[in-house]
Amino acid sequence: MEEITYIREVTGKEPKLRGFELLAYSPNINEEDAGEACLTEVYENRYTLKTAMKWAEESDGIVTFSFHWFSPLGGRDKSFYTEHTDFDPQKVLIEGTPEREAFYHDMKVIAGYLRQFQEASIPILWRPFHESDGTWFWWGSKGPEVARELYLLMYDYYVNVCHLDNLLWVWNCRLPEGYPGDEYVDIVSVDIYLPEYKPTDYATEYEELIHATAKDKVVALAEVGYMPDVDMLAESRIPWAYYMTWSKEFCIGEQYNSKENLRRMYDSAYAIVL
Repeated sequence: MEEITYIREVTGKEPKLRGFELLAYSPNINEEDAGEACLTEVYENRYTLKTAMKWAEESDGIVTFSFHWFSPLGGRDKSFYTEHTDFDPQKVLIEGTPEREAFYHDMKVIAGYLRQFQEASIPILWRPFHESDGTWFWWGSKGPEVARELYLLMYDYYVNVCHLDNLLWVWNCRLPEGYPGDEYVDIVSVDIYLPEYKPTDYATEYEELIHATAKDKVVALAEVGYMPDVDMLAESRIPWAYYMTWSKEFCIGEQYNSKENLRRMYDSAYAIVL
């Protein structure tokens, strides 16, 4: 969590929300055919759950999980990317296929980890199958409609079979044909990486998101490269519940977000911080 250390050093405060990544807990990681960057990412995230649990128990902060899920079958290197696996998500939707069996096997494994947080009475903002409006991840490779069906399979299994009632379900797609339905979603969100910095409250993206999903849900900037401008937000009141910058250089240093803007965000009365 070097990003948290950096934020604390620059602002004297810490974010109320922390994002954690479960990729290292994917059951089917092909380490023998993985590049150095992949192995580094896996090793760096190996104790994510322990870190998340400790922080949640020692603070009143909010935990969110993303899951770059290595493909349940086959694949090499970072097999959550479509280009590194021949795993066909459409076959998960067919009873009796190896793909469906592997899909449920992996879900069961991850459910065991999530249950630890339920037993500790820790809610999780759970954001599976993110960015399914694109084809770069295997779950979006056959279109947002297939990703929607995968999400519904997971929702049914985790809610009705595993009874993981501590999960708040975060949908992360801005295409209307991908939306699972209001009864299966708690938060609608979007990932935005602008090509260059400009002060923004992401008002246009907000309107696009709610028109593609739902107008009465909590809304979030689940991933951004550039922080929203807190002064613009305080004036416009675009109702983003939270934002999260991505890790490494997106947070640390001034390649994306200046120290001035970071301090302005954390010093603002509009921002909720620790």
